[in-house]
Amino acid sequence: MRIEDVAKIIMRTCTGENNMTVNGENQKQSGRISLSEFLIREGFQTERIAVERNGEIVPKSSYQSTFLEDDDRLEIVNFVGGG
Repeated sequence: MRIEDVAKIIMRTCTGENNMTVNGENQKQSGRISLSEFLIREGFQTERIAVERNGEIVPKSSYQSTFLEDDDRLEIVNFVGGG
């Protein structure tokens, strides 16, 4: 690991800031937060979405116990009714 990478990790740890990608857009997240808290804060109706985190589907039963980390990639899909 390069010294620049170590310094970057230390800075993130000290500031408590995470960089993530949500539906292709970069976001900064301060502090430790669960996926459930994030989704509610962002206004998603958790019963009408599916979430992929770093290429893996997150079961709804795991939203509260899944904590977001630096460099996470989230894809959030809303289900739309129609006919």
